[in-house]
Amino acid sequence: MPTAQNLHLGHAGESCPDAYYVRRGETGFLSTLHSQGAWQPGEQHLAVAAGLVLAEAERRLPSDKLVSRVSFDVLGVIHSGPFTIDVRMLRPGRSIELIEASMRHGDQVSVQARIWRLLASDTSREQGGEWAPLPPPEAMRPWVFSKVWGGGFIGSLEARRAADARPGRGQSWIRTPYPLVEGEIDPPVAGFVKLVDTANGLAVRADPDAVFFANVDLTIHFTRQPEAGWVGFDTRVSFGPTGLGETFSVLSDAGGPVGTAAQSLTVRIRDR
Repeated sequence: MPTAQNLHLGHAGESCPDAYYVRRGETGFLSTLHSQGAWQPGEQHLAVAAGLVLAEAERRLPSDKLVSRVSFDVLGVIHSGPFTIDVRMLRPGRSIELIEASMRHGDQVSVQARIWRLLASDTSREQGGEWAPLPPPEAMRPWVFSKVWGGGFIGSLEARRAADARPGRGQSWIRTPYPLVEGEIDPPVAGFVKLVDTANGLAVRADPDAVFFANVDLTIHFTRQPEAGWVGFDTRVSFGPTGLGETFSVLSDAGGPVGTAAQSLTVRIRDR
């Protein structure tokens, strides 16, 4: 069983591919330094872990149905190093299906996902929404994400942020040149999802050195299938008085809003 130490491929200066993971057989993978999380150096970031779990569910259970909702619960440390992904159909159907997928490190499951896929149909004449479009990436300033957060994953990102961003509220765009798996093309939805868990770090309400506010889950709802590339966030972060918090974002791709993301936060004042 790996421990929370830095076992990512590339951590000791050895050659590391320009990808977040290396495939090792049908169900196995090895994390690279580019997947490294922001809170501890020996962890994976939930963003790319979530993207990979969804990608494997789509690869092993292909369908013409569309991803409507995907939720990820963090059950423990997302260890660096080797791991496997398990996928099973929970609820098959002609128009609605539910998939369960998990990331496993030996006997320990770190990420548990449930994915609803729904039958596609033409509803274009009734489409509409109430979310305001984001200004495009070129209208925002380049932002060095790694000035706030450490880790290999954050270091792999290009970010832009609106000039009026403030603690707890901001608009941003994120993208990366790296695929999930070395030598493989990301499935379109998974290629979008692999960046969504950055939301909790984009409009931080408090100094991470003074306040711990990690998320224990990630839930994404889609109103249409997103296109990979730039991922846009219109984000609000709220802390309550008893240790609970939420990060909520309206998500966009180059064509406009595509859905929402919510993250449940455990908020703790750090001892100085």
